[in-house]
This record gives sequence, structure tokens and C-alpha cells, in this order.
Amino acid sequence: MNAPLPTLSDLVVERVGFGIFVLDRQMNVLMWNRFMHDHSGLSAQQVVGKSIFASFPELPRVWLTRKVESVFQLGSFAFSSWEQRPYLFRFDHDRPITGGVDYMQQDCTFMPIMREREVEAVCVTVCDVTHVSIVQREREEAVAKLQEYADRDGLTGIANRRFFEARLRDEYTRWQRYGGNLSILLFDLDHFKKINDQFGHMVGDTVLREMARRVSHVVRAQDTFGRFGGEEFALLLPCTPLEDAMQVAEKIRNTIGESAVDVQGVNVPVTASVGGASARVGVPAYEALINEADAALYSAKRQGRNRSVAFI
Repeated sequence: MNAPLPTLSDLVVERVGFGIFVLDRQMNVLMWNRFMHDHSGLSAQQVVGKSIFASFPELPRVWLTRKVESVFQLGSFAFSSWEQRPYLFRFDHDRPITGGVDYMQQDCTFMPIMREREVEAVCVTVCDVTHVSIVQREREEAVAKLQEYADRDGLTGIANRRFFEARLRDEYTRWQRYGGNLSILLFDLDHFKKINDQFGHMVGDTVLREMARRVSHVVRAQDTFGRFGGEEFALLLPCTPLEDAMQVAEKIRNTIGESAVDVQGVNVPVTASVGGASARVGVPAYEALINEADAALYSAKRQGRNRSVAFI
């Protein structure tokens, strides 16, 4: 006896470009289309009539069971986005390895199959959204890089003034609310104009980059080191009293001046002056803290440069 010809709906289910399978309340597979066969390597004959977990023990058993049971209980659709759970089945994908994903990224829909107002089974669709996920991740990475570039000084790669002041404002607000200690240092290179005049601006730029590199190696991870403009730099020191900040100032000053900067065989001697200030009762705003550190910096310069001075 000849097998019955497949109906049009059977052909559609078999040929659609996404996965379709049906589960009963005991999580047994009632239907398994060609997409699921092709990507899992298991045919309908191998899967239908068995628990989905018998064929795919790596599936998230608790999560999937709860998802299906909710559809049986509520009689309404349920969804799972790749952004919430990147994949349900560990299917290979055909995207470039540069996409940065190990398995096909999947959106899943859980649809109740009703008979006389009762949910008889749950139909699950599995859509391949790997390309969408890769594009979105690339877009998010690009936006993050743009944000990072917006926060960085183009010459030295450290924080720019806008980002530094934003961090200082946040830390100052935190200090006003919770107390503790907060200090900042402002410092610049002594006689930097002479360096530019004598050796040229390209050498001056190299000196600034080297100075930023040296200081970056001695500051803490929780500190914010930024270029304030020209040859002037700033360091934000959360949870740091002024006395400790001035010890950091001396460390920075010695690090900058410990050796000349070698630029294409030319040794350029460099020293720095540093001014420090600390948040305390009576300082009305974070801008006042900057002004106090700036006043201390100019005091260091008036006293002969290559020294650290605290605003008291």
C-alpha cells in the first residue's frame, strides 16, 4: 500500500528555513522538521516519541521545562531571544569564524497548539539569527570604541579633560554624600615651551607621550590620570588624604625626571612641578578643588619648579 502523499502544510513545515518541533507535556517530541534534522544530525525517526532530553542531554532542562509548562498552563505564546539566551541547541553556524560566536544564535518561539480550549502540545520554532547577533555585537563594539576614543586624549591615549572632570564630579558628589578622602594632583612639565622651541613640536609631542607612559605605570587602577591641556596633566585620587597624595606627587615627579627622554638620539631632560589639593568642608564644588590644586602648582613653579606643593 502506498504511503499517503504529504499535504501542502507538511511540505511547508519541512521546507521552511527555520526549525520546528512539537513537544507534549512530558517533553516528548511529537514532530521534528527538516531544519532540525539538518542542523542536529538526528532525523525525525530518531527523535520523535522520545524525550527531548534523551536526544539532547545538554539542553537546559530546568529552563526549557519551565518554559514549555508555562505555555501549557497559560495557553499563551512565550519567547526567548538570543540576547537573553544565545542558543537553545548547540548547532553549528555558517558565519565567518571572525563573528566571535561558537554556535548558531537562536530566537525561539513557544506556541500553544489548542484543541477545544485545551493546550494539547507546544510548537517550538528555532530561528537562526547568527548574522543579526554578529552585526549587533559589531555595532556595540564600534559604539564602545567610539565612546572610548571620545574619552581619550588623541596624543597620549590617557583620559581627556572632559572625561577627567566628569570622573572628578562623580567622585566629589560621592565624597559629599559619604565623606572620606578625595585628592587631586595637577602637574606639568617645566620649561616645556623651551623644549618645543629648541627641538621642535614633534619632539615635544614625544616627550608628552613618554611622560604619560611613565606616570601611567605608577598610578593605581582606581585613579584617573588625564591630560588637562597642553603640558598640564591631572590625577584623581579617590579615598586618598592629602598627605598620601603628596607622597604620590613626589613619586610622579621622580618618575618623570629620573632620566632624560631619548628622541631619535637626542636626550631631552624633563622635570615636573606638582600641586595637590584635597576635598574638605568649606570647598563648595569640585571646580574649587581644581582651582586650589592649580594655585599649588603655580606656587611650586614660583618656588623654583621641580617640586611638589600642597594647597593648605
